[in-house]
Amino acid sequence: MKLYNTMTRRVEPFRTHIPGKVAMYTCGPTVYHFAHIGNLRSYICEDILEKTLRYLGYDVKRVMNITDVGHLSSDADTGEDKMLAGAKREHKTVMEIADFYTKAFFSDMEKLNIKKPDVVEPATNCIPEFIHMIEVLLEKGYAYKAGENVYFDTSKLDNYYALGNQNEDELMVGVRDDVEEDTNKRNRNDFVLWFTKSKFEDQALKWDSPFGVGYPGWHIECSCIGLKHLGEYMDIHCGGVDNIFPHHTNEIAQSEAYLGHKWCNYWFHVHHLNDREGKMSKSKGNILTVSVLEEKGYDPLVYRFFCLQSHYRKPLEFSFDALDNASSAFSKLLKRTIAVAKEAEGKEGIDQEVFDEYKARFKEALGNDTNTSMALTVLYDVLKADTDAATKKALIGSFDEVLSLDLFRERAEKETAEEDSGLVSWIEEQIEKRKAAKKEKNFAEADRIRAELLEKGIVLKDTREGTTWERA
Repeated sequence: MKLYNTMTRRVEPFRTHIPGKVAMYTCGPTVYHFAHIGNLRSYICEDILEKTLRYLGYDVKRVMNITDVGHLSSDADTGEDKMLAGAKREHKTVMEIADFYTKAFFSDMEKLNIKKPDVVEPATNCIPEFIHMIEVLLEKGYAYKAGENVYFDTSKLDNYYALGNQNEDELMVGVRDDVEEDTNKRNRNDFVLWFTKSKFEDQALKWDSPFGVGYPGWHIECSCIGLKHLGEYMDIHCGGVDNIFPHHTNEIAQSEAYLGHKWCNYWFHVHHLNDREGKMSKSKGNILTVSVLEEKGYDPLVYRFFCLQSHYRKPLEFSFDALDNASSAFSKLLKRTIAVAKEAEGKEGIDQEVFDEYKARFKEALGNDTNTSMALTVLYDVLKADTDAATKKALIGSFDEVLSLDLFRERAEKETAEEDSGLVSWIEEQIEKRKAAKKEKNFAEADRIRAELLEKGIVLKDTREGTTWERA
């Protein structure tokens, strides 16, 4: 296995702390809104990485956080908590928002055949761990109190910018929000470990601590959750490229100051999904969700296939024309794989030499920094190969352990002969409730009803004549 390491900026042979075992961490969502397909590109690529490692024989333990507190609307430790903003927007409590959008996130993950991590930990479960790390950083002189908050002192580090390998001004270009000066900070890039009530009086979630009643900063969450479940040595840390600075840079700073040794060996970053206007982001409003794709008639796995056609370290431009091309190619691929499966019915035995040859090629493609486009090329080569259908079927099934495209599942539309009258009545009742909510401009409730129906496999379509529905 060879993997590009953001820290060293080169493709390296992959080595683990414990032979055969991989400690893998993924930055999870801030659950204040639906994930958009740009967010989900990262999770698709991280899913491919995890499944590749398992396919190559590694024992992987993957951990993901859920940010349900502490992530501010600016990367510069300014603005309000995104969770609180979401609660205000939808007139709900913060934990109601967190629960709803966490479920929506994992529903999207399931539709995209993304494996749920072995451990999923909400930040609000780990307040004692955050407090302990901050206490140790204060004792070691890496943190200080100012304006009733606790900050990490980046001047104590020899190479704070190691992950980005750039100077401060260059890195600031990558920050997603304008930087506002915090006069409590000793240095421009010091960051908050703990906020007190003095900074955000209306913060909904607060805890007692030795530093005052308040809540943790965003960056400390991943450090502590990773340490809690993976120990002092992490093999791979994943995220989008916009996490490099400041989030991952700050994670490294506080984790290694706390531990006194190197924390993580490999940093895996997925590049942006762009549209014609640039990077897709919630702040710009130019987002698409899995539900929107479904409403437009796209199978979510078409989007997964679209992502696999490009390398994770390259920007990927989204357009509906491009997605239509992917949909057409995917449909043709499925017809061929399903035809192979039908031809292989009742036939036993495979050509082991051919099987081993193509499986080795598939492993080589994935082992080369998870080159999914080359892995798909190997799949197409199998379909064209001069070998028996049983061998082809075995290879396709093996490859799909990583690709996760459900290559043997027919996608012809299936109409149920007799609809359950009780279900139909309930669906129509929900549609009427949604219509009333929209009329009252309660769009959050309308979105909730749509999402609830989607969870039950019912897709709504708004037309000029009214709202119709169909099974997903």
